[in-house]
Formats: sequence, structure tokens, C-alpha cells
Amino acid sequence: MGFSEFLGNQRIVTALRGTLRSKRVPHALLFAGPRGVGKFTLARMFAQAANCERLTDDFCGKCATCQRISQLADPQTLVEQGLVERGESADAATVERVPLILQSHPDVWALVPDPVRLKSPVARPMLRVGQLRAVQRAAYFQPMGRRRVFILDGAETMRWDVANVFLKLLEEPPGSATLILTAPSPYALLPTIVSRCLQFHFAPLPQSAVEKILKEKTDRQPAEIKLAAQLAEGSPGLAMEMDIDAAAQRRRNALRILERAAQGQGFAELFSATSALAKDRNSTLEDQIGVFYGLLTDLLEITSKVKEPVLRNAPLAKELESLGKSVDSAWVLRAIAGFDELHAGARRNLNRQLGLDALATSLAPVLSRPCR
Repeated sequence: MGFSEFLGNQRIVTALRGTLRSKRVPHALLFAGPRGVGKFTLARMFAQAANCERLTDDFCGKCATCQRISQLADPQTLVEQGLVERGESADAATVERVPLILQSHPDVWALVPDPVRLKSPVARPMLRVGQLRAVQRAAYFQPMGRRRVFILDGAETMRWDVANVFLKLLEEPPGSATLILTAPSPYALLPTIVSRCLQFHFAPLPQSAVEKILKEKTDRQPAEIKLAAQLAEGSPGLAMEMDIDAAAQRRRNALRILERAAQGQGFAELFSATSALAKDRNSTLEDQIGVFYGLLTDLLEITSKVKEPVLRNAPLAKELESLGKSVDSAWVLRAIAGFDELHAGARRNLNRQLGLDALATSLAPVLSRPCR
């Protein structure tokens, strides 16, 4: 029991234990990295260690405090309880007046993007001003234990005007509280917020480590475990919740779009493919773009003539090798830049269908582009 259960990114664990041991705990931490690599899990473990009744730089998992905080290991159950208590028909004012806060111990709060409703959640949950103002008020209370910890999961979902509310708290931080923000990248947050946080960057886990976790925590067959570990690209959290068939199909569909864009032919089929992808409401636009990034990373290794490339999408190796013969590294870099712009547009509620169509068309050979 304790930090020893956390797999991967041991340098971060060592650094966090050092802050607890020296009693020089920062007032704000930023955990940045891909979804599913353990950012929220380590934040919860840190909260346990910061308040454990028996240990000072680790947590026992057995004392009353550790056990209460450990309930955050299953945040979805607490989210559902909170939404039921608030009511399914809550209006905008009620959502802000009764913020969604996950709390199993008085000194530890977890905030997650608010889906508003349980039965018909909004398409893009986000951290709301009511949640941030609740933290702003509570952060200055004296802790019942050693330290108050506030975990803001999905901090990148804050609207930037709302983030200014949180910025005021960082400018005058309480001495007995630590705020932990999680986000896929520091660039998804306001620079003024990032500059006031001690940053930790989480790396994806090796495939062998992901497979080990799946063997211990799931009842999947060996072949399924290997494929899930490959598709998850180092994120055990994604691997455990993954619908393997759907994830594999999503990658094949994305690769088909890249192939047709590179050929500059069959635009009717190309737009049909982008339309099908845009209508896939089981994944966000950011997740879909992440699939393209993985494919383009493999293509970049192939077109750069890397010896023995380690492909993220090994099951599609033959198709990627074939596509790599018809494009060069410049094309791949242009595609990556295009998806960077598309990702930025997602924060502005860009129409995903039009965005994908425009990007796919821009990647086609100049003479083959359709007239508009």
C-alpha cells in the first residue's frame, strides 16, 4: 500500500515525496500528460499522503483518513450521486449555485468537468465558475488534518474568462492548502496560471507496463490485452475502459481519410469518410485528433527513414508503410500543423465536419483539389 502501487513516472513520485518529507509543499501543482496515465490517481494519492495519520511522506491506506480519501479512486460513483442530489432538471442558475464537488473527506475536494445532467449530459462538460468560487472560499479554511488538497481534474476545460477567478486564488495562495490541476498540456491553460504552478509532465507508460496493469485489473484474454496496450499508446486508464473493436475501427477510418487525402482522388468518398467520423459522438473531437496524431507520428518515423521504427499502430503497419511511400516528411509535418489548428479550433466550438473537410482537402495534391 502507498506510492509503491503507482506504476510509471517514478521521478514525479520521488519529487512529491520529497516535498512532503521536507514540509515544503507547493501551493499549486500542474500534472500535465495524456489522458489515462494516472494524473488524477497520483493527485489522490498525494492527498492521502499529505493527511495520512501514520506516515509523513507516504500513505498507509489503512487509517480512517486514508480510507475516506480513497473513495475518490472511483470518481464516477460520486459524480452520479452529486447529479442525482442536484436534480436532473437543474437549470443554469442551479448548476452554478449547487456546484458539483466530490468530497469524501473534509480536507480533500475533487472537481471534475460538470456534465450538468446524468441521463442526458452536455456534449462538452467543463469546470464552471460556481465550482471555482467554492474552492476560492474553502481554500482559506484551516484543515482538520495536516493539509487541504483541491484537485481540479480537466483544468483545460475552464473557459479563459472563468479561469481568471481561479487566478486570483493562485496570486494569494493559502499556506495550508495545495491545488492540483490536471491537463493534457500546459499550453491548454492560461500562461498566467501555468507560471504559478510547479509543473510535472507525465510520460506514457511502456507497453509492457500497460499489459501488466491489464493482467492484474481485468479479465481480458492475452490477445486482447496486447492489442489494448498497443492502441492505448501508454495510457493504462484508456486501455482498461477501451472498446477494442471500436478503437481499432476508429484508427482504420482515420487512416483511410489520410490515404484518400494523400491520393487527391475520390473526394466524394473522402467527404463521406469525414462525415462518418464527425458523427461519431462516442468520442470527442480532441480524442479523434489524438488518433490522427498517433498515425502521423508513425508516418513521420517511416518517411524519415528511421531504422526499426517503433510504431504506435503496429496492427496497421502494412497500410502505414504503403502510405509512407506516397508521401514525404514535409506532407506529414503539414498534416500535423493542420491538426494543431483543428485542435485549437475545438475550444471555439469549431464545426468538426467542416474542419475535417477543409483539412483533408488542404492535404490533397494541388491539381487534384475539387473546385468550390
